[in-house]
Amino acid sequence: MQRAHASYDIIVIGGGINGAGIARDAALRQLRVLLLDAHDFGSGTTSWSSRLIHGGLRYLEHGEIPLVYESLHERRTLRRIAPHLVSPLRLVIPLYRGGSRAPWLVRLGMIAYDLLSLTKSLPRHRMLSRDALLGEAPGLAPEGLVAGASYFDAQVTHAERLVIENVVAAAQAGAAVRNHAPVNAIELRADGSHRVRFRHADGADEVASGRSVVNATGPWVDRLLALTGLELPRLIGGTKGSHLVLPPFTDAPRDAFYVEAPADGRPVFILPWNGQYLVGTTDIRFDDDPGEARASAAEVDYLLATLNRYFPRARVRPGNVLYAYAGVRPLPYRADGPESAITRRHIIHAHTGDATGLWSVIGGKLTTYRSLARQVVDRLQRALDGGGTRCRTATTPLPGGGELPATRLARLSCLSTAGRERWCALYGSRAARLADLVDAEPGLGAPLDDDGSSLAAEVAFAIREEFAGNLVDIVHRRLMTGLQPDQGNATAAAIAAVAAREFGWSEATQAAELRRLADYNRRLREPAEAGSVLR
Repeated sequence: MQRAHASYDIIVIGGGINGAGIARDAALRQLRVLLLDAHDFGSGTTSWSSRLIHGGLRYLEHGEIPLVYESLHERRTLRRIAPHLVSPLRLVIPLYRGGSRAPWLVRLGMIAYDLLSLTKSLPRHRMLSRDALLGEAPGLAPEGLVAGASYFDAQVTHAERLVIENVVAAAQAGAAVRNHAPVNAIELRADGSHRVRFRHADGADEVASGRSVVNATGPWVDRLLALTGLELPRLIGGTKGSHLVLPPFTDAPRDAFYVEAPADGRPVFILPWNGQYLVGTTDIRFDDDPGEARASAAEVDYLLATLNRYFPRARVRPGNVLYAYAGVRPLPYRADGPESAITRRHIIHAHTGDATGLWSVIGGKLTTYRSLARQVVDRLQRALDGGGTRCRTATTPLPGGGELPATRLARLSCLSTAGRERWCALYGSRAARLADLVDAEPGLGAPLDDDGSSLAAEVAFAIREEFAGNLVDIVHRRLMTGLQPDQGNATAAAIAAVAAREFGWSEATQAAELRRLADYNRRLREPAEAGSVLR
């Protein structure tokens, strides 16, 4: 079956942070928008990031001053429009004898970093003596340590929620949003009524027409371009970045650490995150299917060697790793040269000739997604009608960015104190809508766990208002229980039972969804080499 096509100003393909941001911006400017994703929103590269909202201190080394300035500006903006999701994070750089960065050079970089963010609300940098640093982090390796430096950036614990809030905002502004809707073909037409054929979640084929088509598929950009049937140049030369998730370890630091890998001097982060520790990342050229990217055993060893070098009493081994994940950075294609030298600036590529009307987004960072979206929509508006309305995303809070409903949640007796804190951190001001659900349907006040920190209302909310289409969506990108140490196993069955009622699943479908979730979790525990299990 094929449905009649609808007409849009812009069809955005790819529902990661960039595509979601573009859809939100365009919809707020009253453009007719369709957002498509082959899987779930935020399930690709965005989910596999370092989860930092940072100014790009290391980009100073490559002379990318405009990128650093843009990043610092966007960090401030995101803390304003999504304060529940973006939190300050103190980072520490230990400086060792023989390292690639002398203390005076680091201090110079820190001063430049502060000068580029004069209007920031976060504290300025501090240089630390050897003794002061060891006092703050007594587990740090003392041999060869000469000094240290600290500065503040920010962290988005759940980058997936940042994507979902952008998608929800786009839909509230009038955008049509479709996940689990893979594109099958793109027909670029001379009259400007371009056609995109995609498979709807119910299995039916659907065709949409758009005056412009935006390819925001990240590392899949070239694969999507192939669907046009045109001979187009290669745009993406992705590199794989892997991360390890660890439980707290012996002498684990309170603050985030930014260190040099002993093997090659590459920067690695050791980050307190979600009650655990996130260690990453690597930077390896990757030309295979981005959906198949996984942390290799060699990468696990590389990252653990780095951690154990700086915190020697940790003695972390592969068996201590809770799980690992890998994603592919959608960097511009370069045939040779070091991976670290490839620019992290985004590029907005306007195709020409037979591909006029198609735009591809190359690169981009979690931190600067809003700025990228503004630039894309500015250019689209000029191409469509030569003018248009101004961007509003810097001053319009995301849906959960309003005042936290502390008093409202305090009246919800079925939700524990820990649950109230969790709801505020995940949903922000939208937590009040969850409370309304419980009041309207008391059965949704049933706890999903033993301590009452999550309720059945969250599952209904994920399905009714946040476009969740299956159990993996709910666990890993709505309730975020899939990123807990047990990967959400303790509450999976209870969540599936609520989802079954909402979706009308049969017992067989519910069981299949639980198996699918178990397979998804298992993949995060297995490095690329078959038969090697982390935990």
